[in-house]
Amino acid sequence: MLTAYTYSQARLVDAAGVDLILVGDSVANVCLGYETTLPVTMDQMLTFAAAVRRGTERALVVGDLPFLSYTVSVPGAIRNAGRFMKEAAVDAVKLEGGIEVQDTVAAIVRAGIPVMGHIGLTPQTVSKLGGYKVQGKSALAARHLVDAAIALEDAGAFALVLECVPSDVTEQITDRLEIPTIGIGAGPHTDGQVLVFHDLLGLGRGQFQPRFVKRYAELGELAVQAIQQFVTEVKDGSFPAPEHGFAMKRGEGERLPEALSKPRRGAVGDGLVAGVDDDEP
Repeated sequence: MLTAYTYSQARLVDAAGVDLILVGDSVANVCLGYETTLPVTMDQMLTFAAAVRRGTERALVVGDLPFLSYTVSVPGAIRNAGRFMKEAAVDAVKLEGGIEVQDTVAAIVRAGIPVMGHIGLTPQTVSKLGGYKVQGKSALAARHLVDAAIALEDAGAFALVLECVPSDVTEQITDRLEIPTIGIGAGPHTDGQVLVFHDLLGLGRGQFQPRFVKRYAELGELAVQAIQQFVTEVKDGSFPAPEHGFAMKRGEGERLPEALSKPRRGAVGDGLVAGVDDDEP
């Protein structure tokens, strides 16, 4: 699983053979420039999710329910999950939390909407967790995560994201569940893995990179170099070159001085139609 937030990103991810695309609330960080995921709204998430849906032909698209879109009330949670399905045409939704959201997950599933769970480090409640810290490091905390995972499966979740969880705890959870687990900073003992699009491709220039991220390319640096080259060529006059431009029709260049010497035309109704030509750019 990989995140995507735009039509063009979705086309790339889908073409690469990724099984699931998550339209994550991490869009708040990587696209909107917020320090946390909390400010992104439901309406904004719908806009991004709809764009991703239009760019996806094969992968399963999951919409990430943002902060306060599912915890205020169960009817509100169903309504917002339904908006993802109706307005953005996603295949499923994801929400954070364990036993405390079990009833909400069950209600959304009863409404006919597939739900992916998310436990461990839950960015929407990072303040309650005391910061971005690994979860389940003690035996008691690990038991809490196992119980939460089972509760979400019992509620009808079809898959579970485990974020920043010790590998041995992840293994225990995966072994106990029938539904697939997807890890991010949770070690190899899951059924799948997820990363953020910008992290994987090295596009988060100047942004914090978590320890669990592996960069498979440095496209951010390549982009800066390409843009610098563009700036240089514009300033030195080497771009645009003749092959990047267009010419008038044969013989029309010689007629141009005569046409320019005539009285100015262009008023409404004088018979001129602007922008009509045979060539396409």
